[in-house]
Amino acid sequence: QLQLAESGGGLVQPGGSLTLSCIPSDMTVGAYAIGWFRQAPGKEREGVACISSIGNTYYAAAVKGRFTISRDNAKNTVYLQMNSLKLEDTAVYYCSPPLGPCMVEGDTLVNAGAYWGQGTQVTVSS
Repeated sequence: QLQLAESGGGLVQPGGSLTLSCIPSDMTVGAYAIGWFRQAPGKEREGVACISSIGNTYYAAAVKGRFTISRDNAKNTVYLQMNSLKLEDTAVYYCSPPLGPCMVEGDTLVNAGAYWGQGTQVTVSS
């Protein structure tokens, strides 16, 4: 079964930045779509960003313009650069290949993730 290792979370003040990393086992990041998802306490998991196999990027409205998803094929790593962090960005962040193609409808990413790792905690607090 695919395993995903997320890292890079931490405590940051509002307006700060963090970069998350995702390294999947037994999967070539350049060959598949991969998304970042998050789950805040008491809320459902939601899609944040997605990068397709050809490098197109998609974002939920809540993070568009602040977050950037990218990948380094040589390192087999997917990143989520998060800038201008807000209190409401506090959540456990996960990466996963989506169940379908990267797609945005309205304000949200459509497809849920297929596999879940431990995630990495991001806490935005003053």
